[in-house]
Amino acid sequence: MSIKGLFPISKWDFESESILADLPEADLEMLMQRKQTNRYKKGEVIFREEAYASGIYYVVHGKVKKYKVDLDGGEQIIYVANTGDLLGFHAVLSGEHYLDSAAVLEDSVITFIPRDDFMNTLDHSALLSRRLLKTLSHEFCVLANSLTLCARRPVRERLALQLIVVREKYKKDGGPGEPVEINMSRDDLASLVGTARENVVRIISEFKEEGILETRGRKIIVNDVRRLIEVANYS
Repeated sequence: MSIKGLFPISKWDFESESILADLPEADLEMLMQRKQTNRYKKGEVIFREEAYASGIYYVVHGKVKKYKVDLDGGEQIIYVANTGDLLGFHAVLSGEHYLDSAAVLEDSVITFIPRDDFMNTLDHSALLSRRLLKTLSHEFCVLANSLTLCARRPVRERLALQLIVVREKYKKDGGPGEPVEINMSRDDLASLVGTARENVVRIISEFKEEGILETRGRKIIVNDVRRLIEVANYS
């Protein structure tokens, strides 16, 4: 079902998929003139933190996790990018190295756009510039909400909220009442929530007992998003 009117998804999810939508043909051609499109297998790394930001990446099809690696080698997922999203433009705009790493969560098709082409198009396209500025402003608000969430909310509420957000990324064009299947590992969910894997496994079992969701292997099927929203207690 749709969560429009039930949950303010825009407060918790990055929105870069609209940056290139309906861009004037001349601008799009300028941007894509030297593009390179590649297929990535599940788990493959697209770029790593501290690598030179040689360009940006457009998710043609698939899902990508953006994450930081701590001193112990553990991952902290920042967000999950979906089809249509752009990656790496923050580092290119700031003239720094990539600020995080990116790896595909499923077999994906990714287009690489060289740094010079991106910056040149940005210089010539007022529309692209406005959209990037709007996206950066929105992402700041999302990060502020996420920091507050991690600092003050119990794990059960944080997991419920992240399942709502991830559910939107896995939702297909089915009927409004159809369950949504999420295909993410428990380790990735734990990294996204900022907790131990054992906590995620325990709380998912609780959600199953309450009829909120069911599991098939690593797949999670959300059957009752209204109950999940109640548990998230986001207001």
